[in-house]
Amino acid sequence: MDNLFTPSAKSVLVLAQEQAKYFKHQAVGTEHLLLALAIEKNGIANKVLQQYAVSEDDIREEIERFTGYGTLSNVGKDTYLPYSPKAKEILSVAGDEAKRLGANKIGTEHLLLAMLSDESILSSRILMNLNLDLGQTRKVVLRKLGVSDAMNNRKKGAASDMARKQRDNRKGATEGTPTLDSLARDLTQLASEQQMDPVVGRSKEVKRVIQILSRRTKNNPVLIGEPGVGKTAIAEGLAQKIVAGDVPSDMADKRLMMLDMGSLVAGTKYRGEFEDRLKKVIDEIYNDGHVILFIDELHTLIGAGGAEGAIDASNILKPALARGELQTIGATTLNEYQKYIESDAALERRFATVMVDEPTEDEAVEILTGLRPRYEEHHHVTITDEAVQQAVTLSSRYISDRFLPDKAIDLMDEASAKVRIDQMEKPTKLTKNQDKLAALRQQKETAIEDQDFEKAAEIRQQEMKLKTRLDKQAEAAEADVEAGKTPQYSLQVTGEDIAQVVAEWTGVPLTQLQKTESERLVNLEHILHQRVVGQPEAVSAVARAIRRARSGLKDPSRPIGSFMFLGPTGVGKTELAKALAEAMFGSEDNMIRIDMSEYMERYSTSRLIGSAPGYVGYDEGGQLTEKVRQKPYSVVLFDEVEKAHPDVFNILLQVLDDGYLTDSKGRKVDFRNTILIMTSNLGATTLRDEKSVGFGASDKANDYHAVSATIHEELRKAFRPEFLNRIDETIVFHSLNKEELHEIVKLMAKEIVNRVAQQGIKIKITPAAIDVVAKAGFDPEYGARPIRRALQTEVEDRLSEALLTGEIKVNDTVTIGASKGAITISIKNDTKPAGRSTVSSK
Repeated sequence: MDNLFTPSAKSVLVLAQEQAKYFKHQAVGTEHLLLALAIEKNGIANKVLQQYAVSEDDIREEIERFTGYGTLSNVGKDTYLPYSPKAKEILSVAGDEAKRLGANKIGTEHLLLAMLSDESILSSRILMNLNLDLGQTRKVVLRKLGVSDAMNNRKKGAASDMARKQRDNRKGATEGTPTLDSLARDLTQLASEQQMDPVVGRSKEVKRVIQILSRRTKNNPVLIGEPGVGKTAIAEGLAQKIVAGDVPSDMADKRLMMLDMGSLVAGTKYRGEFEDRLKKVIDEIYNDGHVILFIDELHTLIGAGGAEGAIDASNILKPALARGELQTIGATTLNEYQKYIESDAALERRFATVMVDEPTEDEAVEILTGLRPRYEEHHHVTITDEAVQQAVTLSSRYISDRFLPDKAIDLMDEASAKVRIDQMEKPTKLTKNQDKLAALRQQKETAIEDQDFEKAAEIRQQEMKLKTRLDKQAEAAEADVEAGKTPQYSLQVTGEDIAQVVAEWTGVPLTQLQKTESERLVNLEHILHQRVVGQPEAVSAVARAIRRARSGLKDPSRPIGSFMFLGPTGVGKTELAKALAEAMFGSEDNMIRIDMSEYMERYSTSRLIGSAPGYVGYDEGGQLTEKVRQKPYSVVLFDEVEKAHPDVFNILLQVLDDGYLTDSKGRKVDFRNTILIMTSNLGATTLRDEKSVGFGASDKANDYHAVSATIHEELRKAFRPEFLNRIDETIVFHSLNKEELHEIVKLMAKEIVNRVAQQGIKIKITPAAIDVVAKAGFDPEYGARPIRRALQTEVEDRLSEALLTGEIKVNDTVTIGASKGAITISIKNDTKPAGRSTVSSK
């Protein structure tokens, strides 16, 4: 009889014997079987009982209340107790349930279904006492088996005969298809043993596959879709429908076999071996008459086994497909179908295409919800609804080179693994207390060695209290393990865990995926002004555009923002781009800089997206597209854009409008999560010629709107309207005034102070020194860039000289001031209280 049961069900029978002996009862009753189902952790029945919070202790208490302890004595461990009449009836009904559902063996779920079908037996009365609705619980068990209520009702009469027919046919078929069985997986067998993940949705595609399979001719469907959209899952869904009997009667006894092309080719080293092996498979399928062949990655047929002088697999299959001797389901991607299958017209016309589109976000949420119990069971965690929703939402937003539901499932899977591993690495209370106990013992031994016996006695008291607490914790932990209440089951996977995995995958700073992002966006002007001095119009315009994009009011198919920065050199255009990269993406390293002066020739345009096939450098990819593929979340800076050839802007039109760029290999590179910034010095020459840049500028030049109008006029002359019209904001930077220059000097001086502080030297820089450097470093033609050179000359050179000669030592305080327009350096240390002053040359 044991051969009729799954391993879990066998374990239940053994446990039922043990529990009957524990209660000293004369026979094994339905109550003992129910208690055994609660003890045996493997199997669907236990999961259902856990779902309703029915524990082993609850059932045990109910048995004691209903039956109490018996009088059986002198029972050995190997003594076999008979089953009560009701228990025998339950085992018989469980067998019928298994047959009706198309299972080869009786599982724990079938035992529970049998108990739920009879309200009069003791096990059912116990469950009702524990507030379980028998009918509702039965529906839950069937749903976990992938059987709907309507399907269950429809099949109650005829399904058992169908299941028996399926099983008999499979048994006979297995004996008649030895070669096929060694080279393929029986998906219907796996489905009957509940070893497949449930298939959620895709009912339209599965129905279409069944329609094609039911045709008289050309009844070979091929599933075409992008990687990860669920093509293989549709075949598995068909296998589950066959097992459940939810297919036309002529397909009810079919076996769906998944051919392993690797096993088919493996070991065929001599000419003719591969052809012979494939011919045997075809002959076995034809003679059996009950096999549907599933070939995943159908394009691998082309050329498979095609050694010199040999025939490849596709040419061997063509005659069998033409004669209708072979019924096949294929699966491949659209690109590979066009490349390999459509090019062979004789093979292509044997198949009927079924397009498998990427599911919508709502459909993906349903799919993940259906798969969630399997991942919870595997990782011993609870996955929240928020985590499921975030897995779909964040994968759609940030992982653009893969497809739903595959990328969302991977996110949920890895987040679950991360949560469990992180918990394992965290020290438990038990571990912490063990470490404290070890430390106390060490302190006690030290006190004894020092003959401080009073202190040793105090430590001894603490040690005894801690040891008592430890023993209680150890006992509680052991009891939890015995009851199956391991700490891992209480772990929760939340939306925050999903966000952390997305951050690890993509490099997007975690704060951008959580509520703090809104706070950062509200204060974006302040964050940018910490690095960019002045330019309030530019900073405000950038911040407004970023907020529009992030608040969801912007077209999601376009980049986060696209800007044209205009103005004279040295006023902060590139610095604002760097500050934006740090504020939005966490680091300046997330800025991709393209020097457009390198793209002045027409042919150089191809370097952005990669060389055309046949040209040198085709395999290397484009300088722009490859960088964005590696860092899809970054600021892309096109520096000095006016120097590029006009044809370059034709490429940028696609990026600005559609948010993606197709490289020379046909791959779509996603720009939707980038910020595009173009800088130009257009108009600066005109303004300089009018002497309207710098201190003492005319009233017209000081008027920002007048400057902006002049530069915009130059811009319209240089670029076509369709290019300018696609840019979100065209921002004109004005020249810097004295106050802004002072702030820039302070920022740069602060960097010097921080560098010197690492050597243990304190530096103070007076406002007078700041003023001297600002005047020395400003040049109307070059803006604020010469300030760094002025700092190097006036401050860094003098400090480095004093450090090397030993005038400045560790713990010294250096004051950098100014006297009569020249920089002075005063050093104060322990040996020279007054220090000495040196005056720089003007």
